[in-house]
Amino acid sequence: MDAKQVAERAKDLGKAATTGGDAGHIVKILNELKTGVKPSEDLLRSTRIGVIVNRFKQNEDPEVAKLASAIVKKWRDEVTRAKAGTPTPNGSQATNGTNKKMASPAASTASPAPQEPAKPTVPLDQRDYKKDGVSIDRTNQATRDSCIGLLYNGLAHTSDVAPDTIIGIATSIEAAAFQNLGPENNAPYKAKVRSLFQNLKNKQNPTLRTRVLSGEITPARFVTMTHEDLKSVEQKKQDEEFKKENMKNAEVAKPERSISTSFECGRCKQKKVAYNQAQTRSADEPMTTFCECQNCGNRWKFS
Repeated sequence: MDAKQVAERAKDLGKAATTGGDAGHIVKILNELKTGVKPSEDLLRSTRIGVIVNRFKQNEDPEVAKLASAIVKKWRDEVTRAKAGTPTPNGSQATNGTNKKMASPAASTASPAPQEPAKPTVPLDQRDYKKDGVSIDRTNQATRDSCIGLLYNGLAHTSDVAPDTIIGIATSIEAAAFQNLGPENNAPYKAKVRSLFQNLKNKQNPTLRTRVLSGEITPARFVTMTHEDLKSVEQKKQDEEFKKENMKNAEVAKPERSISTSFECGRCKQKKVAYNQAQTRSADEPMTTFCECQNCGNRWKFS
């Protein structure tokens, strides 16, 4: 199984982790990985397959958890043997591509087994790069490094993913935003990073953060997603119900929507709000005002 195929399995597992996929489907993918992957540090690091499989060790399905644990142990042992140049289970000698004379005991000391990423040590809802002890100095440019820190904070919020993993993803997202909208003093670049941060911490859309961390949403795609793309399935459903309710309850023809600077959006605090009014209750009751922020898309109503 090549790196591309492994990455596809990683994406499938990430999606299954966020949507609560069928255990039988997960077991099928894990078995394919167990028999089809020849692990190496480069492969495990580039595809993040080891991190993703490791999460299934705590799965509520015993078969999934047992299989994930066996795969992680198998890969760790094989990578360790490859480093040390010791025989593999089938009797072959793992080398670096050249025949070498037997080294002295001191020179042939095996490298330690790859360690699982360190878990956060602070309450999950209080995580940020400072409390996690993570350096954000990645670009030698203050503005860009600050943006990496902001993205880290959004990704780490309420997450149990290891700091090393999060800083790598945050750095990749910033690089994609910089490539699309840079340089660093460009207003759209800064606005995009702030918007991504706000969406990552949005309590109404917790699955977005999980999908980015699992690799289901790549950094390149994440920075180009529209406001509508970033919404969760639940948010899109609520928006649809809101529209249906508006159409169903309105007893008079809707006037053309007006733009008001008197209403303030509760989410982004901007005062650019489109609104229209409809008589949704009895004639002696006040009209209902339907509002939509033209800056962030937030919708609300009041009577």
